[in-house]
Amino acid sequence: MKNVYLGRQPILDSDGRLYAYEVLYRDSHKDSEITDDRFASASVLNSILSKFGVPTLLGGYKAFIKIDKKFLLNDLIFSIPSEFFIFSLFENIEMDSRVVERLRQLKAREYELAINDTVVDGKTLERYALVLNEISYIKIDIKESETSHLRERISSIKSKSIKIICTKIEDHEHYEKARDLGCDLFQGYYFAKPKIVENQKCEAGQLNVIKLYNLLMQDANIDEITSAFENNHQITVQLLQFINSGAFHFRNKISSIHHVLTLVGRKPLAQWLMLMIYSKSVAKSNEFSPLMLMAVNRTKLMEYIYKVIKPDVRSNDLGEAYFVGILSLIDVIFGVELEEILKHIHVSNDISDALLKDKGILGELYVLVRDIETFNIKAIADFNHKYHLDSSAINIAVLDSMEHVSSFTNP
Repeated sequence: MKNVYLGRQPILDSDGRLYAYEVLYRDSHKDSEITDDRFASASVLNSILSKFGVPTLLGGYKAFIKIDKKFLLNDLIFSIPSEFFIFSLFENIEMDSRVVERLRQLKAREYELAINDTVVDGKTLERYALVLNEISYIKIDIKESETSHLRERISSIKSKSIKIICTKIEDHEHYEKARDLGCDLFQGYYFAKPKIVENQKCEAGQLNVIKLYNLLMQDANIDEITSAFENNHQITVQLLQFINSGAFHFRNKISSIHHVLTLVGRKPLAQWLMLMIYSKSVAKSNEFSPLMLMAVNRTKLMEYIYKVIKPDVRSNDLGEAYFVGILSLIDVIFGVELEEILKHIHVSNDISDALLKDKGILGELYVLVRDIETFNIKAIADFNHKYHLDSSAINIAVLDSMEHVSSFTNP
């Protein structure tokens, strides 16, 4: 298989926290997930274990991996570490005696098992009746499931200590419906493009963040900046916790904004300040929101690919690429249209044009990042062709960004 692309889609719990990943695998010829290939499951697992590495790809989370009947019944499956993967069975696998016996063997060895993207209708419980005790998760497509008696059927499944994962959530309506029906976990592109709740203006606390950012990027003296942070206690606490987290490797703990400015400078602090906004839970725990992790991924991809297509790119240009990535989701946090937010933030015309019009080299990179997120293989191939890139260039960039994100999530 040529030009194979690996990706991960987050699975969230009811509180919006990252729970696990589903690892996706596509090739440029099929332009779709490899579901018919006999060796797809082995290829994905081998790639994670041998080529990419579990910490790089998964951080501290498990991965759902789709498997077919041939892979399920091959004894090779017992060599796969159970602590990293959840085997998700294709819906078309017949529950014959060999399959039932194999599922019981896997359960006995503490493997977690799932049914992949089934519909919940009158036949579902009957079909899986013999293996419900072995199944930990059932992934359902609410859009394709019968509406009548759906709540009762989901409740019946959950009574067997099985978690329900609602997939293909594409909008807020589907998300609310899934929550109302009692689903435990959620997956879909909606979470990569969260709904923006329109407000007339930014709240006072949000404006304070923008003011601090602007101070850092202008010629304000260090005492003025320090004073501004000290007058915004909550922001200061969150920022110091964020910088002292495992994602950054300083020899000693950083204890003051003055210390941060002295050690790392204004621009990195401004970047981290914008990134910190995404993690509303940092002040209370060491968890990071999926939205923040998505922003981290975008910034790393923007910077890495920029260096690939322009090896002599200046650090200032890379800094602009960073800000395109970090600002690309800021409207979701503030609940205000991006164009309105940019009126209050000192950014260059190149950054503004990239974010609002997809213009310039930064705009091209921004479009490519969105294509990677949606697995638009044709668009990725077109980008490779335009810049005469080796077919592995994008894969390396994706893996590099995954490793960077995993440094935040790995406990």
